[in-house]
Amino acid sequence: MPAPAIQTPTGVVTALWRHPVKGFTPEPLEAVDLPAGGWFPGDRMFAVEDGPSGFDRATPEHLPKQKFTVLMRTAEVAGVRTRWDEAARVLHVAAGHHPALAIAVDDPADRATFEAWLAGVLGDAVSGPLKLVSAEGLDHRFMDHPLGRLSILNLASVRDFEARVGRPVDPLRFRANVWIEGWPAWIENDGTDRELTLGSARLTGVKPIVRCAATHVDPHTATRDFDLVPALFEQYGHRWCGLYATIASGGRVRVGDRLEMT
Repeated sequence: MPAPAIQTPTGVVTALWRHPVKGFTPEPLEAVDLPAGGWFPGDRMFAVEDGPSGFDRATPEHLPKQKFTVLMRTAEVAGVRTRWDEAARVLHVAAGHHPALAIAVDDPADRATFEAWLAGVLGDAVSGPLKLVSAEGLDHRFMDHPLGRLSILNLASVRDFEARVGRPVDPLRFRANVWIEGWPAWIENDGTDRELTLGSARLTGVKPIVRCAATHVDPHTATRDFDLVPALFEQYGHRWCGLYATIASGGRVRVGDRLEMT
């Protein structure tokens, strides 16, 4: 009896996102060059410590997200808008009625200005002191999982979840790098150790992404309005949504490219 055929789902990239500062504003991209063995470019290069995190540029190690100003701890972070100007090396920040700033990240005085500004914006929502830290130039990023070099979100899974819970679920809640249309819902849960072709790059699936309370925060209103993780478990018996992957061989990826799993 012949062996059953291996399912090889094919999807299409509908969006690419980087998050230059961990926990803060996602930025859309039209194309990106994925480096072999590296990280999704421009993603989670910076983070803001909420009190000393133990991060050491000389010996960088993976640290729990709770060490930083992230949505899991501080919903108010979603109310701070950031934009990274890579060419000028300037971080633009704005929040409500607070004055907008343009921070030269290589200038210690500018970084101190940003840290004081952010402490004023977030107020009692943080413990402090706040400190902007950088992993630029290191084989390190401020990811939630040490082996997650990039993250993939299957939009069909999000829609299936929406239908079950009877309410809209903004894909931005999941803060993924690559959005995919065309895969069957939840096929990514079988993606561990699978090979994927993304544009001209080759990836290896690492594990489904276990979701946390960061997803409870509306990315537009900065309020906790939906207990998403308990709802995931109630509907499916797991807390997964998305897939972490590593970059086996580099290549260019554009919106509209195909993603195949083998």
